[in-house]
Amino acid sequence: MTRRILTTVFSCATIVAMTASPAFAETESKLAGKHGDWSVYTQGSGTKQICYVLSEALAKSPGNVDHGDIYFMVSNWKNGAATEQPSFLAGYDLKTTRAPKAQVGSTSLSMFAADNEAFISENGDEKKLVSKMRAGSTMTVSAVSKRGTQTRYTFSLKGVTAALKQSKTACG
Repeated sequence: MTRRILTTVFSCATIVAMTASPAFAETESKLAGKHGDWSVYTQGSGTKQICYVLSEALAKSPGNVDHGDIYFMVSNWKNGAATEQPSFLAGYDLKTTRAPKAQVGSTSLSMFAADNEAFISENGDEKKLVSKMRAGSTMTVSAVSKRGTQTRYTFSLKGVTAALKQSKTACG
């Protein structure tokens, strides 16, 4: 379990960092599709292939701070190490002692922070969140920066169901 989490943490950070780099995006990560506000990417091949859906926050609060790039991602690994694993990616380090929360409708789930990423705390809650994402229209993520700034982000869920389907098929 711990190994899976650590592997995922480093892999997700790498994916986002590489996707943000134009040189890498052209050679390694490939945009496989766009569905509403969600994009589908693939990286690698064979059993090392990773497929993920990614969306940028539509709203960022508070408005007077530099948030950097803010994303929410759901990953699938061809080798089965992750299946529809949701994660939040911030443009800053998160306070690890204050659990970020992801909320869709009335369902709020705790996450744990590792550097600039957050993952759902309980494995069973990963499926619950992804199911709520498929049925919802918006998702909010609340977090606290390492400096203590309380932040809140809104993500559109328009297109997430089709994006997840394509990602799962590509790495299934």
